[in-house]
Amino acid sequence: MPESVSKEEITSKNDPSVTKQYDRETPKDQQWEEFYKFVDGEKVTMLNTYRKGTGPVGRSMAIAKRAGPDILYLANNNSKKFDDLSENKEVQIIIQDTKTQDWASITGEAVTTANDDPRIKDLYTSTISAWFGDLGDGVHDGTYKDPRMSIIEVKSKYIVHWKKDVSTLGFIKEVGQAAITGQVAQTGSHRDFTEQDISQQRA
Repeated sequence: MPESVSKEEITSKNDPSVTKQYDRETPKDQQWEEFYKFVDGEKVTMLNTYRKGTGPVGRSMAIAKRAGPDILYLANNNSKKFDDLSENKEVQIIIQDTKTQDWASITGEAVTTANDDPRIKDLYTSTISAWFGDLGDGVHDGTYKDPRMSIIEVKSKYIVHWKKDVSTLGFIKEVGQAAITGQVAQTGSHRDFTEQDISQQRA
């Protein structure tokens, strides 16, 4: 149900849409489990790098593997995102389920590898070749052996996961009621994982 906003929430300069939905009840291990389930179910993300003189630049990227809280991509090292990462390793990953409105934001640091990384062979699938093409020279063939094929590994530093707790009809009703009454909508659980949480999860 929508909740009223208090004067104290205004004077303390809090955002009630976050503070009222912040999840302090669900155990962290369950939060991690539900976050992993969400990421593994989506696969396609927006990977945002920072380009000198431009700012954030995003592109759609399919996850090759989730390794705990970290994300691995296979990518063409001739692409401009590698130039971006040579200047600034900070990245942001955005994942959203348009059906449920669940979303996650992962802030981290990207590490790139050359084609001699043995993990590439394990991560490679034939469909990835469609984004590389085969030059027909026996080298640039779009397979895991292709010197263009590299890994971008995003080491997470901060994660936000928002999970919808109401049905689609309930969401519409909640937002509508809140807008009419001047209250704040309660539609889901806002969760975050700090750098300490992430380090513990890796361990």
